[in-house]
Amino acid sequence: MERTARRDGQVQLARRSGRLGRLDGRVSQVLLIAAAVLIGASLLFSFWGMNLRAPQYPSGLKAQIYITHLAGDVQELNGLNHYIGMMKLDQAAALERSLAVYLIPAFALLTLVAAFVRRRWWWLLAIPALGLPVVFIADLGAWLYYAGHALDPRAPLSSSIKPFTPPLLGEGKIGQFNVIASFEMGFYLVLAASILIAAAIVLRRRAAASRLAG
Repeated sequence: MERTARRDGQVQLARRSGRLGRLDGRVSQVLLIAAAVLIGASLLFSFWGMNLRAPQYPSGLKAQIYITHLAGDVQELNGLNHYIGMMKLDQAAALERSLAVYLIPAFALLTLVAAFVRRRWWWLLAIPALGLPVVFIADLGAWLYYAGHALDPRAPLSSSIKPFTPPLLGEGKIGQFNVIASFEMGFYLVLAASILIAAAIVLRRRAAASRLAG
């Protein structure tokens, strides 16, 4: 009797583990599908913005970085940058933006495919999208540093400003301009997608462990 009861308990435990494993698998699939949608939607929104204010610009000047293009007062800012020898805004990360037109949809598609793949290597499909927020921050930070340190010494007002790094996040000062930089909706969409992908990986691993236990 005791052996039978023990066996029945093990069977029930295995069934419960199997149900939890299947639930984890379904939830991870939903998370990956949602992540793919968020990545695709990020193309519609800016990832980062910079607002500059000075006495002669009381309403401020704004630049917005989308993953594929720039928006805002880009031409006005380029004209101001010329006087201090700073590169044009649209010259920075030009290669990255041209590639992003294809890469972001590809990352979304790979994440969507990962939702339906049951192979051990499925997570490799989601890795590019998982690292997207970190890559964006690193690339943007590098370009901000380069833009503020590669000043043309032949510019009309080059002697009036020292090399600088525009703020990646928060407030800063560039010459007479007060600058406020912030991440925007596009970035938060891919950040949310990365969190969903990470959660899906954890759930898939737990589901696999449940199947092995069963």
